[in-house]
Amino acid sequence: MSATAIGLVGMGALVLLILVRIPVGVALGLVGFAGYAAIEGWTKAQFVFGSVPLELASAYTLSVLPLFTLMGALATMAGLSGDLFRASNAFFAGTRGSLAMAAIGASAAFGAVCGSSVATAATMGRISIPEMLRTNYSPALAAGAVAAGGTLGILIPPSLILMIYAIIAQQPVIKLFAAALVPGLILTGLYILTVFVWARLRPDVAPVLPTGHRHGILRVLASVADVTALFFVTFGGIYFGWFSPTEAAAVGAFGALLLGLWRRSLTRSSILLGFTETARITANIVLIVIGSTIFSYFVVQTAIAQNAVTWIKNTGMTPIMVMILLIVFYIFLGCFLEGIGMVLVTVPVFLPLVIANGYDPIWFGVLLVIVVEIGLIHPPVGMNLFVIRAQAPEIPLRAMYLGVLPFLLAPLALIVLLLAFPQIALWLPANF
Repeated sequence: MSATAIGLVGMGALVLLILVRIPVGVALGLVGFAGYAAIEGWTKAQFVFGSVPLELASAYTLSVLPLFTLMGALATMAGLSGDLFRASNAFFAGTRGSLAMAAIGASAAFGAVCGSSVATAATMGRISIPEMLRTNYSPALAAGAVAAGGTLGILIPPSLILMIYAIIAQQPVIKLFAAALVPGLILTGLYILTVFVWARLRPDVAPVLPTGHRHGILRVLASVADVTALFFVTFGGIYFGWFSPTEAAAVGAFGALLLGLWRRSLTRSSILLGFTETARITANIVLIVIGSTIFSYFVVQTAIAQNAVTWIKNTGMTPIMVMILLIVFYIFLGCFLEGIGMVLVTVPVFLPLVIANGYDPIWFGVLLVIVVEIGLIHPPVGMNLFVIRAQAPEIPLRAMYLGVLPFLLAPLALIVLLLAFPQIALWLPANF
């Protein structure tokens, strides 16, 4: 059996293992080890299997992962989301659909200190959905807005998936963070625009609420000034060259701890829980990265990526056609796999194809996260929908699926913009 044939069998085995609920990291490692052994022999496979964990454990670039994760965990435990939601609501007060818009705006702000889509959706769901249901918002709009807003947690930096992509694709994490910032703000605006249009076309889904005393801009900013300062110190420090990404992550984690203590919203038990959650998430991700690295070594030996590049060239497909084909494939894959699994399984195979067609790997990383975001809210997996279902069991799952459909137009529109104007993602990293 040829190396390419072994590679195709390995791909099929990997998908099968994931579908039967074998953990992604374990599935990647098993297939990678067995496939590598089938091509290069057991001795070389054992060497790779033994050396990869040591290499990754000693990699300085990987240290950014637990630190930004800790920053997000402490920010969640400190209850920053409540103030962000109230401040965001002040901006939209008096507008039809203001609470849904506020949930999206607050999700974007919280994503700037969190980095996790699931955590953002769960946190904002606890705060905003009860308020929307209490004021007679449509359950579909309430669930859809929070689910869509939650996806911003993995696009607006820091982003766990972008950090993982940086490790797998060997790209600088700071350039990826910079590339994702502007698209993240654009997507936030598109989500808010979706609420605005939906509420205008269907006024019954979102009543106009009395404004009461509307906060001034300065007062709104003052209520979240500490959170804003944390974001600008962390990422402004990277931009101005004060910190490396790892140092910025440490500063951000320590700043989130100080912020929670200053607000008196962190207790000894919540701090311990934050560190425990960070250790759990980091251990899971590192296991997945180890498995993915072993799998990528196997993929290189199969020459599948090189053969795919050659086949694409022979078909005469243009680069834009190749990219559209990949986007459609990723959207289809999102029906079955969660985001981290998609990135780790596909990047070793598709990144050489993307680069061979003249696309920037930094730009592709941002595009990949946007496609993963679609997978987080479209059926049948829709991880964010199930997270919200746990927070608001009174909302039927059918209403959640219907509520999220209009929001799928926003990331699709952003993908079109990035294909037409790549500089949306590339102009800011060019300054680093």
